[in-house]
Amino acid sequence: MSKIDPSDDYIIAPDPTAARLTRAVIGVDEHGDDVTANVVEERPLTIFLNRREIVTAMTIGDYPDYLAMGFLRNQGMLSDNDQITGVDYDEELDTVVVRTAVETDFEDKLARKTRTSGCAVGTVFGDMMEGLEGLTLPTTELRTSWLYTLANKINRTPSLYLEAGAIHGTVLCQGERPLVYMEDVGRHNAVDKVAGWMLAEGIDGADKILYTTGRLTSEMVIKTAQMGIPVLVSRSGFTAWGVEIAQEIGLTLIGRMRGQRFTCLSGADRLIRDMDPAHAPTEEKKHRRKGSA
Repeated sequence: MSKIDPSDDYIIAPDPTAARLTRAVIGVDEHGDDVTANVVEERPLTIFLNRREIVTAMTIGDYPDYLAMGFLRNQGMLSDNDQITGVDYDEELDTVVVRTAVETDFEDKLARKTRTSGCAVGTVFGDMMEGLEGLTLPTTELRTSWLYTLANKINRTPSLYLEAGAIHGTVLCQGERPLVYMEDVGRHNAVDKVAGWMLAEGIDGADKILYTTGRLTSEMVIKTAQMGIPVLVSRSGFTAWGVEIAQEIGLTLIGRMRGQRFTCLSGADRLIRDMDPAHAPTEEKKHRRKGSA
């Protein structure tokens, strides 16, 4: 496994000024006055595994290699034993091809598709619970001081979310340090990018925390568990099935993480309350966006 540089900086952080991610659109406000709004771009990306077309996803277009690898890994189409020999992205055709040393056979998975509740319509192939049987997540500790510090750092990080909204973010964290911050129109795409980075860099999830701006759905819980990460945290709320699965597999699930407050509905045994919430940093309004579900 690769080691992570102990510096306090992000390894990957959002770049709200990057070309092709947003577009200026002219409209009018409630008074009929002209306004210019930056809106997030959305484009198709078709993912191939060797010679087989797998799916076309709507994405903002950054980190297509990580998105493809993470999607295939989280769908069980790439295993730890598969040797990736290349990842080729064609910007003109909006395609990315992941190549392995030995071609895989997954017709059964392609025949069984489940549409999920994710924004931009996520797709899960085969049995959604496949690979979770007998899964044991690490019994690592989770300090509440880490949660408050992470929320404060992440919410102050310049991002497309703060610039234009209409987007979800997912952040891989270790202790109180955010490591990799990915954004996309669908929370499933953002988490797949993180998974792809972990796969490419050989990063283990045992001592990591996954932070997301999106809802804590069954899909998000399953993806987090498949990545070997024992803690999932969100600014947003829960779905009942997401909570049920988290409880079954022993994943710590924390939602409604805003300012000095949070709610833990699964895995509270990992929590070490080492900070009085009254001493936690508060969240200023200028770092919030309305409608961030």
